[in-house]
Amino acid sequence: MATDLAGEVAELLQQLIRNACVNDGTPGSGHEQRNAEVLRSLLERPGLDLEVHEPLPGRSSLVARIEGRRPDAPSLCLLGHTDVVPANGDDWRHDPFGGELIDGEIWGRGAVDMLNLTASMAVAVRHLADDGFRPDGDLLFIGVADEEALGIHGAEWLTTHVPEQVRADYLITEAGGFPMQAPDGVRLPVITGEKGVFWCTLTVRGTPGHASQPLRTDNALVKAAEIVRRLADYKPAADIHDAWRRFVEGIGLPLDIAGPLLDPEAIGDFCEEFPALGLARQAHACTHTTMAPTVMTAGTKVNVIPDRVVLQVDIRTLPGWDRPEVDAMLRDALGDLADDVETTWNFTDPASTSPTDTPLWNSLERVARRSYPDARCVPFLTVGATDARFFRKLGTVAYGFGLFSKHLTFEDYATMFHGIDERVDVDSLGLSAQLWDGVARDTLV
Repeated sequence: MATDLAGEVAELLQQLIRNACVNDGTPGSGHEQRNAEVLRSLLERPGLDLEVHEPLPGRSSLVARIEGRRPDAPSLCLLGHTDVVPANGDDWRHDPFGGELIDGEIWGRGAVDMLNLTASMAVAVRHLADDGFRPDGDLLFIGVADEEALGIHGAEWLTTHVPEQVRADYLITEAGGFPMQAPDGVRLPVITGEKGVFWCTLTVRGTPGHASQPLRTDNALVKAAEIVRRLADYKPAADIHDAWRRFVEGIGLPLDIAGPLLDPEAIGDFCEEFPALGLARQAHACTHTTMAPTVMTAGTKVNVIPDRVVLQVDIRTLPGWDRPEVDAMLRDALGDLADDVETTWNFTDPASTSPTDTPLWNSLERVARRSYPDARCVPFLTVGATDARFFRKLGTVAYGFGLFSKHLTFEDYATMFHGIDERVDVDSLGLSAQLWDGVARDTLV
């Protein structure tokens, strides 16, 4: 079945990539109505109820539903986003919006994040409808806009304005399921939670003056440079939380790697020196609250001492952190400059998690074993934000999963997210589509 579905998913994925629904974070970007219309055309058929929601012109999200026979039965939502981040074609080996099939792989922005899963979900749901699938509980597929800009015009809007249309007991979105070989079998990471997002703007003030006389001036840019250095050098303590421990223990790493990855005193230095950069970055981010200064605006003219600098900082928090803990960390990092900085919080959303002792977890493992008989699922905390967090606020158990071939390594998977030369093999597309079909039948009937 996976082979049968793979070709259909590949064709749909190529269309979604070529539509170039690029979300640069501005309200007028995204243009997700293009992909929503493609999905609507695919899914307009008996047995599927469709709704399109457009909070802003062009920012369309599609909700498709196979209605269950029993209102009290558990429901399942397959959630895929239809927007992608920008891509500079000069850096790529092939056109990032060409959707080309090359040596068994689909190339293009979104091939991994996450148009591959969105396409496989849509194709699987269409086949279920064509087969006359009538589950006990509702099956939903949502092709949602604006995930790449924190979901304000997509998942957040839907869960706030039409929660009754999108609420489900269980939900699967991006993105785990890449096979990792352990000594006793394959391990499949399942995203059970995500770090919190705390975006802030630091305003650093000084005193203007003539740049020809810089001696003993209060130069806000010089002060801001020191602040950037302190933020970059700050080393918060590691937290070996349960999800990280279960992941490291579950994938069967050699002791010389697993040992330092589970030692809060050793993991920092280990990540600095470990040659596999993708794993090192993931390990560090999964076990530390992080701060990254990303955008700075300063100065008015080359011969004027700057009196004001605006610095944007991306802070990602581990479970258990909220504004008071983040405020304390910032002050600690800035030291004696803390009182010279005005902090404005642009976006705050603490970490969210879902339990693993659920019927959906068991179903994912059962169905995945049809493709990988020796597979076992292991929990994983994603360091980026996903739309799952909005649904967890509605009481939904939400995981990130998919199913990929062994062609896609952890290192490739980690570096292609928002990176260059993004691509996915066609075999993986078929495996994911087969997974959604199997989980729907296993969970809802």
